[in-house]
Amino acid sequence: MEDTLVVDSTFIQPIHHRPKLPPFQLTDQVPTIDLSISLSRTTQHLVSEIASACQNWGFFQVINHGVSLEKLARIQKAAKLFFDQTVEEKRKVKRDSGNAVGFYDGENTKNVRDWKEVFDFLVKDGTFFPASHDPNDTKLRVLFNQWPEYPPGFRETCEEYARELELLAHKLLRLILLSLGLSDADALKGYFNDEQTSLVRLNRYPPCPSPDLVLGVGRHKDSGALTILAQDAVGGLQVRRKSDGEWIPVKPIPNAYIINIGDVVQVWSNDKYESVEHRVVVNTEKERFSFAFFFFPAHHMMVKPLEELVDEQNPPKYREYNFGKYFASRSRGNQKQEVENIQIDHFRLPV
Repeated sequence: MEDTLVVDSTFIQPIHHRPKLPPFQLTDQVPTIDLSISLSRTTQHLVSEIASACQNWGFFQVINHGVSLEKLARIQKAAKLFFDQTVEEKRKVKRDSGNAVGFYDGENTKNVRDWKEVFDFLVKDGTFFPASHDPNDTKLRVLFNQWPEYPPGFRETCEEYARELELLAHKLLRLILLSLGLSDADALKGYFNDEQTSLVRLNRYPPCPSPDLVLGVGRHKDSGALTILAQDAVGGLQVRRKSDGEWIPVKPIPNAYIINIGDVVQVWSNDKYESVEHRVVVNTEKERFSFAFFFFPAHHMMVKPLEELVDEQNPPKYREYNFGKYFASRSRGNQKQEVENIQIDHFRLPV
């Protein structure tokens, strides 16, 4: 996507979804949680804070998370160098119908084009995905990462960063499961084995001449277990507050990560925790970068409310679904569709 002075109609949001400018003045903020443990700050304190953040917001920021700041700085520099190239150079690794990872600048959310360009890569190169969203189609396809020639060392930088984030994802998932009261917080590690479908997305949001009409990413929820996001100092991420539906900006905190609950954890928790809508606003002056780690199970994993969290008083609220097919159907929504792509409520059981 090239910076332009004219906004194409495909980017323009419906009137009721356009952002308010200037942004809502916050008196409330997504919680920030210190992941460090000390004599005065026990695991129990940490788990309690995570439970509160997950229930009240579905989002929180973490500091003292253990991710190498050097590796974060390296991927920030590498992303800037990659996206600063010409569109022709970037499109040499463009994703297409045959390979859904690489560079892309034509993504849609809710059938409206996003004001951004991205580079996606898989955490496990050579990852199996369903060949289609058709539940009767058992064929699989394998996806391999595409790596640009420039900047030098781009692949190594990305792969090292992904390994760091995978460790943090496992740590966070364990804390979230402890906060739900599970007796064995490691019981679900197998969902994220060597066949996991996790991916990393590098985002660039160019300056926009009409930030009152478009969004960097339209409102959406994330389909995986959880998402770990690094954002630069420009900011732009907004979260829909559960209490009143107001859009709340997430304040950039240097070297912090933003964590949000995805659909998988919402179903596992049987709605105790909710996958919350979020979006990205843009501005007229500054480009913005962010880096998202999407923690996705293996394609063959089945997702349903955890048995330990349901009983006669709290029966299951969702029917079991296959993650790979759900993700394949959701991914279709990145292109313009005649109908809205599937949402997690499609699996909700009648009361």
